[in-house]
Amino acid sequence: MHTRTTAAVLAAGLLATLTACGSSDDDKPATTSSAPTATAAETPATTPADDGTDALAAAVTAYTAAYFQGDADTAYSALSARCAGKITAAQYEGVVKQAATEYGPDHPATGITAEVSGDLARVTYKVTGLPKFDQNGQPWARESGTWHYDAC
Repeated sequence: MHTRTTAAVLAAGLLATLTACGSSDDDKPATTSSAPTATAAETPATTPADDGTDALAAAVTAYTAAYFQGDADTAYSALSARCAGKITAAQYEGVVKQAATEYGPDHPATGITAEVSGDLARVTYKVTGLPKFDQNGQPWARESGTWHYDAC
């Protein structure tokens, strides 16, 4: 059961990209004025708030790679505190080593998308070459600013 759950976490996928939409004043004709102009440092930025999606995708990518490469230390450190409380590092090492032996290391997460709500996220992704590990809505939690696998 731990193998299935862990493998599912792995499949959680790659990076969900944020796209920022904005308007541009480039289409308006230039005007001259004797009034001083604001410098870039004085002009407020209008970028959207970062919801952590890029960091989440990176965490999913790193966790999936570690899992299939048999890197138990990295994979275990990617677990949420809640999940780490349910399995010891030694037990998890057995799961990760078994996955590496059975499937090999070349199964990156791709097509990662995420729905983020505060410090919780649901991640969907595919695991290259292993469709049985593809994930749909896999839970992740942000703890102390870092995303962790939370599907235990």
